[in-house]
Amino acid sequence: METRRDVFQAIADPTRRAIILLLAVSAMTPNAIAEHFNSSRQAISKHIQVLTECEILKQEQKGREIHYHLNASKMNEIEKWLEQFKQLLAKRFDQLDDVLKQLKSEKK
Repeated sequence: METRRDVFQAIADPTRRAIILLLAVSAMTPNAIAEHFNSSRQAISKHIQVLTECEILKQEQKGREIHYHLNASKMNEIEKWLEQFKQLLAKRFDQLDDVLKQLKSEKK
């Protein structure tokens, strides 16, 4: 049984991150996406499939074509996860500032 991919597996690949950046600008067809890469159309389709499985991309049928667009709510999920680390790092830098100030005052 295949385990379901998650958002972080999807964004781990540089090609998939590039696809996300392209689609942040506007919705595109798979062919339009593939034109931006030196990879085969099949390879790009696999990347699109992974991003769709992870719900980072949504499909929209327009006539005979499928257009992919970015699912902003999934990107918010990534941002929330990263925010935890931003807060932790900010706290550590504040602690470092306190230590440096204390060391400076002890030298005087």
